[in-house]
Order: sequence, then C-alpha cells, then structure tokens
Amino acid sequence: MTIKPKEAQIASASSAITPGSVAPNFALKTTPDQIVTLREFRGRPVVIVFYPADFSPVCGDEMTLFNEVLPEFDQFDAQVLGISVDNVWCHLAFSKDRRLRFPLLSDFHPKGDVAYQYGVYRDEDGVAERALFVIDSNGMVHWSYISPIGVNPGVNGVLAALGSLSKGNEQYETIKK
Repeated sequence: MTIKPKEAQIASASSAITPGSVAPNFALKTTPDQIVTLREFRGRPVVIVFYPADFSPVCGDEMTLFNEVLPEFDQFDAQVLGISVDNVWCHLAFSKDRRLRFPLLSDFHPKGDVAYQYGVYRDEDGVAERALFVIDSNGMVHWSYISPIGVNPGVNGVLAALGSLSKGNEQYETIKK
C-alpha cells in the first residue's frame, strides 16, 4: 500500500507519472473473485482510462465511447482497462448497463491507491482524475493526458499514441490539447 502524504493535493499534469516512466504494476479486482494485473498484459499495449465515478454523465459517455471504438484498439492489439475508486459491484452494474466489453477495475481498497501511484488521485474529492495512459508492450508509459474532470477527452490522442507505437516510434511523448 502506498502512504499518501498529508499535503497531497488534487493531481495535476505535473504530478502524473510521465512518459518514459515505468508504469506501476497493480492487481485490482474486476469481479468479487477475479483480479487483473497490469503485468499480465506485458507484450502488448495497454490503455488505462482513469475516471471519477460510475454512472456520472461524463464518465458514462467516456466509457461508452471507448466501448464503441474497441475495434480500432483491437487493430493495435491494445487492451483497454477502466479504473475508478468504485467497488466491484458498482462496476458490474455499470458495465452491464452500458454493455461494456472491456474490464473495469476497482481501485476501492485501499481507496485510490493505484490512482495515487499514477499521480492522478484527487485527494480533496476522493476520486481519480479523468486521465489516460498508453503503456507500451514493455510496461513503459508512452503517452498520458489529464483532462479537466468535467470534459470527456475522447479517444483521438490515445489512437494517435497507439499509432506512433505501431510505427516503431519508441520516443515517449506527451500530447497536450
């Protein structure tokens, strides 16, 4: 477990882990009896989508968008993982309601630990930032973006980052809007 400093503030782009960093491994529940680790996807790109809460309007739209463009992520052999501080039961209901075809991982206990490791935990609000990370096949952060919490960042930046990976571009980048 990561110990959060008392002076932890709302995450900003400057506190998020940066491209070129090793992506922190995690083991999070996707169902009450199933755990997903980042390490199990080694050898292929991973898209990590941190979002504040299931069933909120912007989060619902964002997760639905990622779900709709899954075939484009499949072209890059990329695995999409959604992460929020909601518990697994909430994730299961949200996933069923939205007909999601990618795993939602629960950063519930200890609350926000993985979001904190990635530098995207909003201590004041007790939720994750709306943040995107593309992890390369070697477990390195290739690209990241923190969106304003009330704005759906879309998928264009993620697809561009995956495209640069597929072209053999190993230079790490941060694409800013």
